[in-house]
Formats: sequence, structure tokens, C-alpha cells
Amino acid sequence: MSSERGPSDKGRPGTSTSRSENPVWRLYTEYGVARRYAALGAVATILGRLFGLIPAFIIGLAVDAIFLTERPYTLPLVPQVLIPGTGVGQLYFSIAILLGATAAGAVASWVEDWGWSVFAQRIQRNLRVDAYERLQSLELAYFTRHRTGDLMSVLNNDVNALETFLEDGLSATLWILTTIAGIGIILVGLNLPLTAVTLLPIPLLAAFTLIFTRVIAPRYLSIREEIGDLNSRLENNVSGIEVIKSEGAEQFETERVAAASDEYLSANLSAIKVRITYFPGLNIIAGAGFAITFLVGGLWVLDQPVIGLTGTLTPGEFVTFVIYAQQFLWPILRLGDVVDDYERAKAAGSRVQGVLSRDPAVSDRPDASALEVTNGAVTYDDVRFAYSRETVLSEIDFAVEGGTTVGVVGPTGAGKSTLLKLLPRLYDVDDGAVRIDGQDVREVTLQSLRKSIGYVSQEPFLFYGTVAENIRYGTFDATKDDIEEAARRAQAHEFIENLPSEYDTLVGERGVKLSGGQRQRLALARTMLKDPAILVLDEATSAVDTETEAIIQDRLAEFAANRTTFVIAHRLSTVRTADRILVLDDGRVVEDGTHEALLETDGLYANFWRVQTGDIASLPQEFLERALRRQAVVELADEETEERSE
Repeated sequence: MSSERGPSDKGRPGTSTSRSENPVWRLYTEYGVARRYAALGAVATILGRLFGLIPAFIIGLAVDAIFLTERPYTLPLVPQVLIPGTGVGQLYFSIAILLGATAAGAVASWVEDWGWSVFAQRIQRNLRVDAYERLQSLELAYFTRHRTGDLMSVLNNDVNALETFLEDGLSATLWILTTIAGIGIILVGLNLPLTAVTLLPIPLLAAFTLIFTRVIAPRYLSIREEIGDLNSRLENNVSGIEVIKSEGAEQFETERVAAASDEYLSANLSAIKVRITYFPGLNIIAGAGFAITFLVGGLWVLDQPVIGLTGTLTPGEFVTFVIYAQQFLWPILRLGDVVDDYERAKAAGSRVQGVLSRDPAVSDRPDASALEVTNGAVTYDDVRFAYSRETVLSEIDFAVEGGTTVGVVGPTGAGKSTLLKLLPRLYDVDDGAVRIDGQDVREVTLQSLRKSIGYVSQEPFLFYGTVAENIRYGTFDATKDDIEEAARRAQAHEFIENLPSEYDTLVGERGVKLSGGQRQRLALARTMLKDPAILVLDEATSAVDTETEAIIQDRLAEFAANRTTFVIAHRLSTVRTADRILVLDDGRVVEDGTHEALLETDGLYANFWRVQTGDIASLPQEFLERALRRQAVVELADEETEERSE
């Protein structure tokens, strides 16, 4: 179970107390479907590197056996009868081996690249789908705490960073290990004392690399987080471009993007300073080690061995040793690049794993059964709910008979939308229970629950696509006639017919090509097509004009007949004909009755009615003072929300 980050974490996703110490290795072990391609790439990498080690050995042997005749021409694992007896024949034989090794290495390289690439691409695809699926399963509160840009950064940038390492980093690691092992064995066979001299820089290189990984790791994690911040700023600005232009705030937003870019730049520069120090340091250590090897070996060939060295070293052996020593140190230098890439991938993997390892707070119980709606009766049984320990609803206790239309009204911030979001379990109650026909909504499957409830919000979301695709969304097997009938019910058919391509017209991203009222009518059509047993309308007609609203309300009344309907409204004319009206204030139901009964009570509802009918003079002073205080609290809450999102 993942832990939530505090305010200082900027609401970033991807933090988990169960985070693996090695998220890259976890990817390899958990995505078994792609492992066979990694195995193929690994075998090809090893073979390719072994083929690459042959030329240096052959060259050294040829120098000694063919040109200097200081030792016989013999090859390990090759029968002597296959080796020509003349110097010229041995030269051609050597060239044939070199060409064969080169060709075999090229084939192995092709197979290596193909295997690792397919492995990385398949994991990238599966990982992104899994991360999105898990993200999609998380409770709604998770998305209110995290910014869209951060989540997009995890699904795109971080997953891509992992794919890059899986494709190049793992093959490079295996290439390095094969090279070091192969050359190490050959060097030991050629000359053990000189091998020991060649290995002298290794402990220093290892210590230097260890220090580098510990210093660079938090810097790379900071970079991944700053990318999320920058993406959030850019995504927010692109989405709000209409407001930016209408308010003339281009310069202000440019400065905010510049500030976010500066933070990203600072994080990058901090990592760059460490990285550009690390690689020259590796080169200096490795170069000094190679110089020592060359000096000791050269003096030995010149019959001036360093104290403690005995025996002879032929020129051919020295040439072979020098070539291998250079090849031996190069992988160690390349290891620095791999470590650098790995730390980047580990930072990205930690963020992705933070999403994958997080258990949704709202999910199906193991013994959940499908919801069975008979009458559509809804009961709130002493319900309490809080956002981040701040109580929003308390002592909510009412029962609604099936087929009843219930209006829900109250001042801003009273908890109206939250109250009805508990019904489809967009949030779960903290205490009490919400029941449909006696069934606790927590004890039924989410799929059956949400299929039975039609929810239309004040700000309906339209996906990029056609009008028909947006109406059909959620009822994917609907026919063209079904879609058109739903549009007629929602009073949307007439304006759709006037669009350039009618039902095939693209609505733009988030329905930007349509007006607010048109978007609301398409959302209503989508819900009507779903034909739910229970209907929830959260300011569903707030963006249409009064005349259109009257027509829609008439159609809605027909559609809502015999099904339980909840209507949240600020326009009291929308709910005055409801069978029952609940008045919320400070998270409690303070009044309950019909329109006429509530007017006679002369309480909060009656004062709201006076406001909407223009009878301001009749409002009590206490009501006006409370309205001012309530507005101040709402504005303060908005400011705190903005601060948490920055």
C-alpha cells in the first residue's frame, strides 16, 4: 500500500512505501512474455563479444609465429592438422579467421539489436498499459491530489526512459561483463603478473563509481519530478488558452512557464555537474592504469623487467596484451555510461512503480455481488465524509423511495456534489452507509453499480472524436438510431443537424468546438442512451439558456418518470416541481420537504427563493452576513487548493 506525500511533495505521483530497491530488475522479472526476446538478445550479445575478441588474439599470434617465428602457430580448440604449415598459408588462414569472426559478429549484432529492441518495446507497451489501467482504477480523490501533467509525465516520459535503458542499458551491461570476463581469462592465460598490473585501477574505479551513484541518484529523481511540474504547467496553460487570451495574461503565463523551466534547468545542471566530473575522472584513472601496463610490459619486452617479474614476454604477446588491456579498460569506462543511464531509469522506474504498487482506496470487495435494482430506493444511513480530515458531510440520514425526484440545493461548499458522488462510489463514506434497495454500495461490484447510475456533471467532459462517438461512449453497442433518439430526448438533435458533418462532426479536444450548452446536451444524451435506473444531474443544464432549459426539463421529466432522480441546482426553478427537496448547509441536511412546504417553513430555502425572485429587501440581515462569511471561506479554500497544486 502506497503512502501519500505531504504538501511539500507538490502532489507528485509515484511515491510508495513498498517501492522496490531495483525497479528495473523488477520489470524484467515480472514481464515474462518479453523475456524470451531478452534471452535471445543476451545470447547474441555474448557471442558477438566473443567473436570480437578473436582478432586481437590472432594478430598477436601472427606477429610471433609468422613474422618473428618466436612460437608455433597453434590455436585453442583447433586441430593442428587444419592449420597450414607455411607462413603464407598461415597468413591467409589468419585473414580468413578475421573475416569470419567479423561476419559472425555482424550477424550476432543484428540479432542482438533485434532481440533487445523487441524486448524493450514490448515491456514499454505492457508497462504503459498496466500503469494506465492501475491509474484508472484509483479513486477519484487521487486525481484531485495530483496534477494531470505529473500523471502524463509518469505514463509517457518515465515509461520512455525505462524503455531506453531496457533496450540499450541491459545489452551494454552484458556486453561489458562478457568483455571483462573474456579478456580477463585471456590475459591471465597470456601473462598473470602483467594482468595483475592491468587490474590495479579497478578498485579505484569501483569506489569512484559507487560515490557517483550515491550522489547522482537524488538528482535524477529531482529531474523526473521537475519534468512533471513543467508538464503540468504546460498542460494547464494549453487547456486554459482561452482564458489566458481573454485576460491578456500571456506575459504572466510566459513568466510562470519560464520559472518552471528554470527549476527544471537547475535540476539538470545539478546532475550535469556531477556527471561531467565523473567521466573525466574515469578517463584519468583508466588512462593512468593503461600507461602503467604499457610501461611495465614495454620494459619487459626490452629485457628490463620491473622488480619481481620473471620469464619472457614476446613482442606478439605484448601487442596482444596491449590491445586487450585497452579493450579491457574501455568497458570499464563504458560502465560509467551504463551506471548513469541506470540511475536515470531507476528514478523513472520508482515513479512508475509508485503508480503500479498503489492499491485503490475504492475497489470491489472479494465477495462483492452484482447490484440488483428493483425499485431504485436510496438510503443514506448516518453518513459522514471528510476530505483530508476536513469533514464535508456529517449526520446525513434520509431515505428516498424508488421513482422519486429529489432536488438538492444549498450554498456553495455545502457538500451537494460530494453527497451524490458517494452514490456511485466515486468516493467512499467514512462512517455510515449508502444503500440502493437495501444493498450497501460497498458490497456490490463497481461495474454493476455505475452501470445502474447515470451521472451528468456541471462540467461534462467530451473526448476528442465525433458527436456520435461521444454520445455512444459507455454504451458502445448502441446503433445509429439509438444515438439519434437519445440526442432528440436531450434536445441536441437540432443543433447536431446544423453541424458540418452532423453526427460525424469532430468536437475537438474536450469538446472545444461546441458551446457549454451544447456539451451539456451531449452529456445528457450520453446518459439517456445508457438508460440507468438512477439518475444524478449535477447542474446538468446550467450552461443553457432559460428557454432551452425549459424544453430540456420537460424531456427530462418524461425520461425521469419511474426512475429515482437526484437534481443538484442553483436555479431553484429547476427543482421546484421535485417530489422532495433536500437543503444542505455546512455538510448537513437542514431542511427537507416540497417547494411549497419549504417556503412555508421560511428558512434557508425560502431565503434562496427570495434571492432568485429578486426580493432582496425581504432577506434577513443574518442571512446576508452568513453569505459573506461563507464566500470568504470558499475563497480561502480555493487559495489553499491553488497553493497545494503549485
